[in-house]
Amino acid sequence: MSKRNWALLAATFVSIIYGVSFTIAKDVMPTFVKPYGFILLRVLGATVLFWLVSFFGPKEKIQRSDFPRIIAAALFGVALNMLTFFKGLSYTSPISGAVIMVTTPIIVLILSSILMKERMEARKIIGIFLGLFGTGFLILYGKSMGSATNAPLGNLLVFINAVSYGFYLIIVKKLMDKYNAFTFVKWIYTFGLLMVLPFGWSEYQEIQWQNLPSVILWEIGFVVVFTTFMTYLLNLVSMRELKPTTVAVFIYLQPLFATIFAMSVGKDELTLVKVLSAVLIFVGVYLVLQKKKSQSQIKQ
Repeated sequence: MSKRNWALLAATFVSIIYGVSFTIAKDVMPTFVKPYGFILLRVLGATVLFWLVSFFGPKEKIQRSDFPRIIAAALFGVALNMLTFFKGLSYTSPISGAVIMVTTPIIVLILSSILMKERMEARKIIGIFLGLFGTGFLILYGKSMGSATNAPLGNLLVFINAVSYGFYLIIVKKLMDKYNAFTFVKWIYTFGLLMVLPFGWSEYQEIQWQNLPSVILWEIGFVVVFTTFMTYLLNLVSMRELKPTTVAVFIYLQPLFATIFAMSVGKDELTLVKVLSAVLIFVGVYLVLQKKKSQSQIKQ
């Protein structure tokens, strides 16, 4: 299997894990662990794992001039990304938040064209908008819009989350081209931990570990090990071979996999709209991933 196919497989696994995690995280929050406390728990656990694994990785030294980029990646990819999303969801409805979140591939496409001078091919633009339409249709159809205590502020925070993740994908690409992932990822999460610590410490202290059911402990472990640690590594694997716009479009698969998982455990049912949405998403992703023959040597 080629490196590019491995990268595409890694990006697909990330979407599957995130899709499953929507159901799992809802079991934990906010009944057993409050949102900011859960963020701190995720980042703390992942930081420990990254440092442990780094001892088995290659021995590279990060140049001092690259630390500002690492700190920026920690801000946009860990702290601002997670904090604004959870806070935004507390103000707006889950459906509105989810719809705004899937604008990320469009934001990444725009940022890549500006910051990385990436050419905006018509095929990619069509694919991204097809995926956006299919994902929005899937999220909106048959769902209650839910309550929103401060929808404008909540929607703004979720949008900041989407822009933040877009910046992160572009910032970290430069590091991927220079270092092995294990060399810098531990530093990204270390700085990210310092950034989220003031926000999550009080809620983290409220966790009553002795009263947590064993199934909740397993679900917390899943979120730390798979949803945070493993997905971050798999994303970095995919970004070594793929452009930021290509990695971002896999976000469209997350609600699809979340629906499939929910149906498998009897919490959702198959409808014609869901089938049509899935077709639109897959066609959109296919158009973004398709390579022109004349560009067979160019990474996408």
